[in-house]
Amino acid sequence: MASMTSTLGRVNRRIFTLLAALVPILALVILGSVVTVPFVALGPGPTFNTLGEVDGKQVVDVRGAEVKPASGNLNMTTVSVRDRLNIFEAIGLWIDGQHGLVPRAEVYPPGQSRDDVDKSNQQQFKDSEDSAELAALNFLKLPTAVQLANVADDGPAKDMLKKGDELVTVDGKPIATAKDVVSAVSSAKPGTTIPVVVRRDGVEQTAEITLGARPDDSNKGYLGITPDEISKGPIKVDFNLGEIGGPSAGLMFTLALIDKLTTGDLSGGKFVAGTGTIDPDGKVGPIGGIQYKMIAAREAGAETFMVPAANCNEAAQRTPAGLRLVKVENLSGAVQSLEDLNSGKDAASCS
Repeated sequence: MASMTSTLGRVNRRIFTLLAALVPILALVILGSVVTVPFVALGPGPTFNTLGEVDGKQVVDVRGAEVKPASGNLNMTTVSVRDRLNIFEAIGLWIDGQHGLVPRAEVYPPGQSRDDVDKSNQQQFKDSEDSAELAALNFLKLPTAVQLANVADDGPAKDMLKKGDELVTVDGKPIATAKDVVSAVSSAKPGTTIPVVVRRDGVEQTAEITLGARPDDSNKGYLGITPDEISKGPIKVDFNLGEIGGPSAGLMFTLALIDKLTTGDLSGGKFVAGTGTIDPDGKVGPIGGIQYKMIAAREAGAETFMVPAANCNEAAQRTPAGLRLVKVENLSGAVQSLEDLNSGKDAASCS
């Protein structure tokens, strides 16, 4: 009997020891599954052929002009953002080699809700669409106009000009771009009265406006207007990619629009992808998450990737095998590089 009691005691102690060891492990598992970390995971996101369709609609839909057939791919790329990660998810994504963890505050700044950030990203995306259209039209020397997006309530032009007016000349200087407006006004001194010709409801009108002083430079003239460059003519462009944010699709949208309005294939019928912001003058700017966009492009089948010049050093250090990098500073350089590749020549590289 004593022997049996002793045996039972040893078994109970082992069970107790085992349970004591399992409790913290179980607690760690529960905490790891429930507690979120103050990081988000960045990784490869969806990539879309800007020459193709999504949900039955052309990604770049052109009306009012003959659309030329275009083959191959000109893919825009994105970065995925995974939020509210638990400890195990964060560790798993960190070690998979395709994701990186960054402090959540870098993506969702304190004081801004996710909705605020999403709305800002969507506005940036819309702005990139507008810039892409203008950059393509300017490159192709198609007509654009400068319209007033706003007239300041307390500015010199408040009683003379109206939102929606098309600027024709300012102080005798023809207006073709928003920069023309700034140049014409800034070259006149505050207190000077200048003629401003606008087209309103199809009729040209002249307003004599006495300039104020620019808030940031009292020696330069100021009208108190916000000029906005727009397409002028029959060409209308719609970009049909919803739920995408940020400005980095600008370059690829522009290339797609040029490809659709000109003869030949910019891609040479091959798979080209890329990224980069663009302004109406065709300047290509840097973006974030270049390494993840390159991964997405290569996995989708891209052989060539258009890289903003300012991102070249980072891109060259993380280039996926089999992906050729093309350095891009501006739109004309991007088009020339693609034409060079199609004719068997070398193009500007990040290496």
